[in-house]
Amino acid sequence: MAVLSALPFRPTPFFQNKNRAFWVLQFAGWAGYFLLRTVTALANQQPLSFVVVLLIGAITGFSISLILSVVYEQLINRRPVVTWTITGLALVVAVSIYSFIEAWILGLYLPANDAPFLQLMLGFYFLQATLLGGWSALYYAINFFLQVEEQNDQLQRLEMQATSAQLAMLRYQLNPHFLFNTLNSISTLVLLQQTAPANAMLTRLSSFLRHTLINEPGGKVTLEEEIETLKLYLDIERMRFEERLRTEFRIAPETIDACLPSLLLQPLVENAIKYAVSPQEEGAQIILSAQLVGQRLRIAVSDTGPGLPSAGERPILPATMTGEGRMESTGVGLANIRDRLAQAYGEDHLFEIRTPPDGGFTVIIELPYETAENDQPAVSPLAVEPIAQKQLAPSSAIEVGIGRPLGSET
Repeated sequence: MAVLSALPFRPTPFFQNKNRAFWVLQFAGWAGYFLLRTVTALANQQPLSFVVVLLIGAITGFSISLILSVVYEQLINRRPVVTWTITGLALVVAVSIYSFIEAWILGLYLPANDAPFLQLMLGFYFLQATLLGGWSALYYAINFFLQVEEQNDQLQRLEMQATSAQLAMLRYQLNPHFLFNTLNSISTLVLLQQTAPANAMLTRLSSFLRHTLINEPGGKVTLEEEIETLKLYLDIERMRFEERLRTEFRIAPETIDACLPSLLLQPLVENAIKYAVSPQEEGAQIILSAQLVGQRLRIAVSDTGPGLPSAGERPILPATMTGEGRMESTGVGLANIRDRLAQAYGEDHLFEIRTPPDGGFTVIIELPYETAENDQPAVSPLAVEPIAQKQLAPSSAIEVGIGRPLGSET
């Protein structure tokens, strides 16, 4: 299949330069009007010298329409009753002047004409009323259209800004909870005079925060980058839980370039640590898997913890310990993930929680498969073979108006 070569230039919207568009339409419209009247006059066997009369008439109409455009520009954003009343009065005056000039010029060209001047003027009046009335309607129609387009563009920009702000708010909810727990652990190590582990945890916390601050709050990263950030987080948590925290990655090779919202997986792993690793003396295993299913990326975070209590749902994370030693949910984690996915993908995503009968807890996320270049289709193998399972080791982001007349930009 032949591939079309890229154009050497980028097409520019006609109304992007409103001042230029105004003059193009102005010259083209009146030149067309002059050409039409000239062809009609010659077809009616008028002498060639009559073309001069038609040219003067076209120039007169061109000049009057420029004056009208200045008047209309001042009226277009006023109250409707003011706009249409003054527009009507201005149009009556303009048509009267145009008809007077046309009748006077014709009287000079045909001095032997027996028709009264008033009759000639009335004859031209209906023609010029139709012409300038159509010009006025077109002027307002184009400008109102551009005004609506500009308002739509502004609304879209505001919606994008609101979405970005909400995504930033949702992501910034995560770090304070994690930071609180980590600083709590560091404080405990300092009180126990275990300076070496405390210093190591501070160093890893610094690396994690530096890594997360590189990325935009509403931006996307590749799955590989997200896993690297997750490793930094797990390095910190492993210092707290040691052998009780066991991790396993099952990542299909073709998914490492897939894009997803940054820091999407960290709250899910934190959720598993809080409610699977922390409550059990033997700890638990956390498994992260990723594979392609058709044109979609499927990610699952599961743990071997106790699963959901029989009385209800697992508490939403992040959570803090109360004075009595029980978990108190702050209502952020899983709900935060749901909101971020809804903001980023709308209805085009899956967020599902599963609890096997034999225990454990699994969160499944399904997203459209996207890459940074977004120009290569996803490959969906019949069977996805995970890469070698491994244990994570500690590792070292048109004001409206077609254009003001006389060259002034709007």
